[in-house]
Amino acid sequence: MVFFARMDFSQGNLFGYIEDLQELTIIERPVRRSLKTPEEIERLTVDEELNDIERAVYLLSSGQDIQGTSVVANLPVLMRQNPAETLRRVLPKIREVLHVAGVEMQLTAAVSFLTVLQDESVSIHTYSHSFLHIILQNLEHRDAGVSNAWLETLLAVIEALPKETIRHEILNPLVSKAQISQSLQSRLVSCKIMGKLAYKFEAHIVKREILPLVKSLCQDVEYEVRTCMCRQLEHIAQGIGTELTKTVVLPELVELARDEGSSVRLAAFETIVNLLDMFDADDRSQTVLPLVKSFCEKSFKADESILVSLSFHLGKLCNGLYGIFTPEQHLRFLEFYKKLSTLGLQQENGHNDNQLQLQTLEQEKKYISVRKNCAYNFPAMIVFVDPKNFHLELYSIFFCLCHDPEVPVRYTMAISFYEVAKLLNSGVYTIHKELVTLLQDESLEVLDALVGHLPEILELMTTNGGENSGSESKLLSIPDLIPALTTAEQRAATSLKWRTHEKLLQKYACLPHIISSDQIYYRFLHRMLTIILTNNVLPVQKAAARTLCVYLRYNRKQEQRHEVIQKLIEQLGQGKSYWNRLRFLDTCEFIMELFSKSFFCKYFFLPVLELTHDPVANVRMKLCYLLPKVKSTLKIPSDKHLLQQLELCIRKLLCQEKDKDVLTIVKRTVLELDRMDISLDAEQLEKEKQQSEGRSTNVNDKIFEKKRRDNKTSSVLAKSMTLSVSGSSSGTSAGKEDKKSKLVRSQSFSTQALHPKYSNIDKCPNKSTATGYTSSISGMGKSCMLSFTDDTFRTRSTGNSGNATFPSSSSLTTSRNSFNSADQKNNGNKESQSRKMSIKNRKSNP
Repeated sequence: MVFFARMDFSQGNLFGYIEDLQELTIIERPVRRSLKTPEEIERLTVDEELNDIERAVYLLSSGQDIQGTSVVANLPVLMRQNPAETLRRVLPKIREVLHVAGVEMQLTAAVSFLTVLQDESVSIHTYSHSFLHIILQNLEHRDAGVSNAWLETLLAVIEALPKETIRHEILNPLVSKAQISQSLQSRLVSCKIMGKLAYKFEAHIVKREILPLVKSLCQDVEYEVRTCMCRQLEHIAQGIGTELTKTVVLPELVELARDEGSSVRLAAFETIVNLLDMFDADDRSQTVLPLVKSFCEKSFKADESILVSLSFHLGKLCNGLYGIFTPEQHLRFLEFYKKLSTLGLQQENGHNDNQLQLQTLEQEKKYISVRKNCAYNFPAMIVFVDPKNFHLELYSIFFCLCHDPEVPVRYTMAISFYEVAKLLNSGVYTIHKELVTLLQDESLEVLDALVGHLPEILELMTTNGGENSGSESKLLSIPDLIPALTTAEQRAATSLKWRTHEKLLQKYACLPHIISSDQIYYRFLHRMLTIILTNNVLPVQKAAARTLCVYLRYNRKQEQRHEVIQKLIEQLGQGKSYWNRLRFLDTCEFIMELFSKSFFCKYFFLPVLELTHDPVANVRMKLCYLLPKVKSTLKIPSDKHLLQQLELCIRKLLCQEKDKDVLTIVKRTVLELDRMDISLDAEQLEKEKQQSEGRSTNVNDKIFEKKRRDNKTSSVLAKSMTLSVSGSSSGTSAGKEDKKSKLVRSQSFSTQALHPKYSNIDKCPNKSTATGYTSSISGMGKSCMLSFTDDTFRTRSTGNSGNATFPSSSSLTTSRNSFNSADQKNNGNKESQSRKMSIKNRKSNP
């Protein structure tokens, strides 16, 4: 009703609606035109009876470009399935199509050829014979992207080819391809190939056949070729060794460093820095150092193009030339670094005109990159000045970089913070304030970068915190740390970047080693519980649950422990939301991981089992998945009552579960429980064994003493009697008494001996339990009661509690004696029947 009340169907508005509908119709027209016509569908249709090879040949011969591209993309699959037919029929067709193929098919072919090489579908000899010529033909494609794609494939192929094949198929044609008369693209390709070939041949072959081409390309008329060849000199130098590098490569680099093209000079500078390890002290001091000084001097004046690269390599350069620096040169390079670190932050006096502002806007991005590179090189500069001199020489720069107005600079400092802390070691207390500053940074990217190594950083600061590093004054070692940590967590929680929040909570598990237990309890532990209850992101909730369990693990105050445990059970395990009850099971899983088995059994075993009555199927299903871990926490015989509760819960799930999915998981879990072994409590078993032996000894002693007294009384009465008894009769009566005494003693001992069936009841209770689990599954159709094969695990009710208990040992022995007497009676009856049968047979057969 509201919708129609707001619409105006007057004439003016009605025409507006019609125009809107016409616009929608115009928008839909291209969609209709994009549909395939019957003729196009007919051309795209392929006979289904064709096999893969025939279909590929057909599509390459008469299909459209998109179909041909699909065949080329599927080439590695065809090579794995049928390499012989693919090489014989499909590959020649691809070779023909590539001459006129578009960019998409060319790029697809380059990738497919490389995949075939990596799959090793054919031998390298077969590959070079069939694929190498196609790769070489397409290297000089007019499209630069296609040419580079084929070049990458060729460079990967060179790694696998034998030397002779490389010499004949690649190196010999390269001599003509590198000539000045060839196209620019051909010469650029030749530069990159020669950089790869330097690794494949011996130094003398490289010197004789490759280095002349290298010198020619270093002096090429096109600056692109000179730049490309200059960047390959690093690979060539590593292939030919230090001697040839000094005599051949270094002179070329010096000449290229003075080139008129800025890109050539930049390539020469970066190559020199990367080859510092290959130059001896004389080359560094006489050749390299003057070049570097020249670069530094020109970078602020006439050659700002090298400024970004210089700032990036400055740390490596300073430490590589450290041994040849004079104190004056050392100080000059340090001041140069300081100047780069604040580049773009100072305003020139008297230069506020529009031209300067425009220039500043154009250079702002470059200056940010320079300061970011200075942040990247800060650990290297600490090594350069020695960590002992950090506070005097570099702390001011460290402060500026940590407070830089640009996020990329602060982000890089946050990444480098751990390296800085390690280098400072005992002097790490000087950067406490900057740690707090970065923790409170407004950018979550900076916080995420810092948190990656937060536990290690805090550990260094508490162990090397100067005067306040004692364990009794941990909180004083990092002032304002706790407010900074809480602020960081709250900012991450209110943002949309839940991964940063999850990472932060995971790292906060280190806090028990950093701050006191009370501070964790009042400032962090309850916050973790709140996150579990209120946050909507599952990974964040799990991270908070695990960190809470770690806090609980290191909390030694029983009152606080019991309070947290009670809240976990009441607010999670018995919570109104099924989502909270699921998180309770996750928390219990972490508790089983971090705490002892007895701790879990004492506080969480029964609350977990109570969830078998949960009204939500997902909760019961998750509980079933957790039951094997729950059972693994039990120890026999001390946890027999808990084992009975577990069996009762499984019995109820099997009998009462109505959800099919949950019932399937229950049956699967029962089979897993069947295969599990329960750990034995050795101490408890020994105590029970000693108690059992003590009880049996006392009973036997009492029976023996009673028989002795009876025998003594009967002997006294026999002496006082005046009846004359013959010796034989007295001997017979004494023998009967002796036999009777032995019989009573044997019966007394037999009451303490277990039937073999029950001899291992305490040692292997899981076996009978497992039998009960499996028997319950087999008897589901007949009865919902769990039928145990062993009488030991039959349950009995104790009052109105409904708890199942094990029968006592006396009941076992009584039932066993009755079984033994019954067996004896049965045996006696069988023997009497056999005698009667034998007498009848004798009478019938005289």
